[in-house]
Amino acid sequence: MADDASRKRKVRGRKIRSDQSRKESRKAKKELARKANGSERTGDSPLSDPEEVTPEPFVETDAVRSLRGRITGWLEANQPVHLIGPTGCGKTALALSAAAERGRPVVWLNGDDAVDTAALVGDHAGGERYKEDDRFVGGVTKQTEIVRERWVDNPLSVAVREGATLVYNEFSRSDPAAHNVLLSVFEEGVLERPGKRGEDRTIDVHPEFRAILTSNDVEYAGVHRQQDALLDRFVGVQVDYYDEETEREIVRAHVDLPDERVEAIVDATRALRDDLEIVVGTRAAITAAKGLSVFDGQGNGEFNDELLTKVFTDVLAPKIAGEGADDVDDLRTEIGEAI
Repeated sequence: MADDASRKRKVRGRKIRSDQSRKESRKAKKELARKANGSERTGDSPLSDPEEVTPEPFVETDAVRSLRGRITGWLEANQPVHLIGPTGCGKTALALSAAAERGRPVVWLNGDDAVDTAALVGDHAGGERYKEDDRFVGGVTKQTEIVRERWVDNPLSVAVREGATLVYNEFSRSDPAAHNVLLSVFEEGVLERPGKRGEDRTIDVHPEFRAILTSNDVEYAGVHRQQDALLDRFVGVQVDYYDEETEREIVRAHVDLPDERVEAIVDATRALRDDLEIVVGTRAAITAAKGLSVFDGQGNGEFNDELLTKVFTDVLAPKIAGEGADDVDDLRTEIGEAI
C-alpha cells in the first residue's frame, strides 16, 4: 500500500509540474504574440506632441501666416505638401509650425543618402527567445528553444498607422529608390513593409495621416531628382526669402540687439544676397547678429561698416572653404563693397 501511495504522489507531482510547464509555455506564447502585434512598443517612439515641435522662437507676420495658411489648406485637402526653396529661408521652421497647427502627433524624419526603405518603414531588430519544456513520461524531458525575429517600425510606419503628420526634412537628399513605398501610401492608402512577413505586412493608412516634405532647389549639391510618378502626387509650395520686415522680426526674435543694428544686418544680408554668387539666407543674418552682439558689445562698442564686413566674412567663409586664402580675401572685398 505504501508503494502504491508513493507511486500516486510521484505521478501527481509530475502532472502538476507538467501542467505548470504548459501554462508557462502558453504565457510565453501570448507574450510573444502581444509584442509581435505591436501592443507593446520597444525603444523611443518617434511620435511627438504638437506643442513639442513648434519652433521657438517663431515669428508670425502676415507673410508667414499667409504661407502657412496655404500649407495647412492643402493638408486639409488631403494633399502631401512639398516645400521647395533655397537653404536658410525657413522651410523647416515653417513645416514644423504647419504640422503643429493640425493638433495631431508629429513624426520627424531627416533625409540623406543613408536613408533606404528599411529606414522609412522598419526592419527586423534581433530576436526574442523562449523555451518550452515537454514532459512525456517520468524522468524524460524535451526542451525546445523557439526564436522569433522582432520587427521594429520606423517613422513612416508609425506615422501612417497613428494618423500623425510626417515632416520629412531634406526629402530630396534621400535616394529616390527608398521612396517607392510612398507611391502606394499616397495613391492607394496602403503601406507595404518589405521584409515583414505575415498578415500585418501592410498597414492601412490612417485617415488623418498627412505629410510635409522640404527640399532645397535642384541646383544644390547632394539633391536627387525624385521620380515623376511620386512628384505628381504632391503639391509644391515655393518658399523664398521673406520680405524685409519679416526678416527683421526673425532676427530680433533670436538676438537681443538695438533696432538700428538689426536693420543694418538685414540691409547688408539683402544686399549680399543680390551681389554674391553664394547663398545668403536668413540663417546667415541670425548668425551675423549673434556675432555682432559679442563683437559690438551689445551695441556699446564701435559699430561701422568695417566691423559688419568682418562679421559677414566669418559667417560666409565656410561656403568657400578649401578654395584658398585669396578667395577669402576676394570674398571680404566683395562683402565690403556690397555693404
